Amino acid sequence: MIRLSILLILPIFALLMEGCGANAPADELEIKQEQLDSYRKEMNELKEKIATLEAELSTGTPSNAVNVETSTLQPTDFEQYIEASGIVSTDQNIIVSPETAGIINSISVTEGDNVKKGQVLASLNTESLEQSMEEVKVNLQMATTLFERRKNLWEQNIGSEVELLQAESSMMALQKKLQGLEAQMNMAVVKAPISGIIDNLLQKQGEMAGPTIPFARIVNLEEVYITADVSEEYLNKINSGDSVTVFFPVLGIKKTARIFRTSAMIDPDSRTFSIRANLNNPDQKLQPNLMGEMKMRISHIQDALVVPSILVKKDFNGEFLFVVSKDETGIPVARKIYIKSGIKDNNNTVVTKGLEKGTEIITKGYGQVTDGSPLNIK
Repeated sequence: MIRLSILLILPIFALLMEGCGANAPADELEIKQEQLDSYRKEMNELKEKIATLEAELSTGTPSNAVNVETSTLQPTDFEQYIEASGIVSTDQNIIVSPETAGIINSISVTEGDNVKKGQVLASLNTESLEQSMEEVKVNLQMATTLFERRKNLWEQNIGSEVELLQAESSMMALQKKLQGLEAQMNMAVVKAPISGIIDNLLQKQGEMAGPTIPFARIVNLEEVYITADVSEEYLNKINSGDSVTVFFPVLGIKKTARIFRTSAMIDPDSRTFSIRANLNNPDQKLQPNLMGEMKMRISHIQDALVVPSILVKKDFNGEFLFVVSKDETGIPVARKIYIKSGIKDNNNTVVTKGLEKGTEIITKGYGQVTDGSPLNIK
């Protein structure tokens, strides 16, 4: 009986187990469906929260508004500069030659030496001059003695006046001749006419020297000047006494000076005039023919309204730019404003008419706007 009961229960248990195995996948699908529904519900709730926050933060800017950046126009000092290339020179750059002819007997300096005005540079052979001087001195001594005797006799009423005058004339002639020979002796010594540097010795000891033969070049670099040519357009804007900045790219040196003078005429070919500025050069780094860049201010406007030149456009009606305005609902919009421009320099333009202090101009995004475009100002 017990065995029969067991046999009857086993098939029923097997059927129950089979049924449980078939329902397991269905339970997993239900779980996933419930999770999906939960996520969707959370997403809908987030969307509602986002929409609420967007509504709270909304400024009323239209969806087609153009993103732009702006700046408020304020008066400022405007300066216009021009640049010109110049060349360094010096007034004290001279060639030295002896005043008389002769063989160079000695040279007392070498290239690169600093010399003072009046310093002896060289001497010429003066043997013939010395002999002539000795001869004249002997004759002068005799002529002086003869004149003194004639004078004593004339004071004693002895002799004639003509003899006295002839003796005096001979003595004076020899004195003049001696003075001339002494002057020639001085000219046989080559001296520095200015203080400076011996830049170049052009002759050697033993060579023939003379007034037409260059002996040496002396350059004084303590005071130099720079000259440049400027367009005649700036003739009335550059004057003597104006400040100028000079930069020497090779040396990396910048100096400030004053315009010493402007030329009195305009070059007919280049249509330019010359300007000169004197420069102190105590360290003697500036040398003749060195190139320099001169920068000069030609205009200065106080309380000018200045805008970047790139913002200024032009059509058939003239020059214009875009500023920020507001429509009847208070939304910022772009407005096309026509202006009158003045001086343009360093990528900036001075506006003389059309804008006022405090005007908000569009500085970025101006290429995407038209007159009346709604704006989203960042």
